Amino acid sequence: MNKATVRAFVDAFNRGDFEAVGKLCTEDVKIQGVPGQAGFAAAASIWRELHEAYNLQLDVEDMVGEGSIVAVRLNEQGTFTRPFRGLQPTGKSYTLVAIEWFHLRDGKIAAHWGARDSASMMKQLGVA
Repeated sequence: MNKATVRAFVDAFNRGDFEAVGKLCTEDVKIQGVPGQAGFAAAASIWRELHEAYNLQLDVEDMVGEGSIVAVRLNEQGTFTRPFRGLQPTGKSYTLVAIEWFHLRDGKIAAHWGARDSASMMKQLGVA
């Protein structure tokens, strides 16, 4: 069940359907990543901006789960087509490995941590 929830998260994220992503999370979800630590509303706002600017797509490469924990290795790809927080689009694409770690409670995501090589992403996109 927990792996299915994480797969549903990735699918909804790829569609840019953050309402569906929110329904997969507990009301008190804690998300650690681009915004630092935040609740769903703050994270979803940044995820939406990232998705629109970089046309993000995540492909699950590996997934492991034990108890309430699911860890995923993803291939993340995108193309920088719209401005993002003062950066102007370059039209270039990137690909990198991302690692995401989920803690689930009662079948919903209660905590999420994401790690990716942002320096490699910026280099591939031609952003100084």
